[in-house]
Amino acid sequence: MKSFIHKATDLTPEIILAPAENRFSIAGKSAPEDVRGLYYPVLEWMEEFVAGVRKGNNYTDTNPLRLKLDLEYFNSSSAKFLFDIFAHLRDLNNEGIPVEIEWYYDVEDTDLREAGEDLSLLCEIQFRYCPKTR
Repeated sequence: MKSFIHKATDLTPEIILAPAENRFSIAGKSAPEDVRGLYYPVLEWMEEFVAGVRKGNNYTDTNPLRLKLDLEYFNSSSAKFLFDIFAHLRDLNNEGIPVEIEWYYDVEDTDLREAGEDLSLLCEIQFRYCPKTR
């Protein structure tokens, strides 16, 4: 499947969804003026990707589907779309496809850590929390 790449701007994150490389990441700031314009194509890509994984799973316990989130900030509108992305991954995980979500946060930013914990609970999928030091 073709990769999905969105280059970061001042208000949008870098989004890399590259299944051939098993590289999935969202990094930077997510406060787009047009949140639907940014995330609808991502969700459409995810739906197609998930359907393909269900047909032929290449992920194993030693090579899981791993999404890395390294967001310095995200607004509430972005949170809804992140939830939708996590829901797709949760569904795969519930079907026995190994999925790992890594949530990176500045060690001093407890709010960002708690936001990850809240999303994890809401989505019913476990995150691995990765503190970053300055």
